[in-house]
Amino acid sequence: MMLKTKYHGEMEIDEAQILKFAGGLPGFVEEKQFVVLPLEEDSPFLILQSATTPDLAFVVTSPFFFFKDYEFDLDESTVEALKIEDANQVQIMVILTVQDPFNLSTANLQAPIVVNEVNKQAKQVILNHPSYKTKHSIVQ
Repeated sequence: MMLKTKYHGEMEIDEAQILKFAGGLPGFVEEKQFVVLPLEEDSPFLILQSATTPDLAFVVTSPFFFFKDYEFDLDESTVEALKIEDANQVQIMVILTVQDPFNLSTANLQAPIVVNEVNKQAKQVILNHPSYKTKHSIVQ
């Protein structure tokens, strides 16, 4: 399928790549389908691109690249909603707020995106963890 994107122009994607967010994203409840695209080759940064709105895209990354000790437990309702059977089928991403200069950029550790890589079901979860905030500097 052809997809118009914010950062990559128009491109062909395999529909099997589309992540399905049953409840949308907080603040974007109508946006239920996204695709993950590389920002650049060999970059830790990815683009979470809406499959329906070309101008809606978020810069995301694995939190473990910048925060080695990042961990949390998923609540049972999320595990059931995403049909997670094994921890190895889960991918975690966090949304970045990219700033200029780049060293001021932050990661939202309070609301990670959880993806079941097997069935492509995804959800942004809100953590009630006192150590995690919406703006953590990614440059230590």
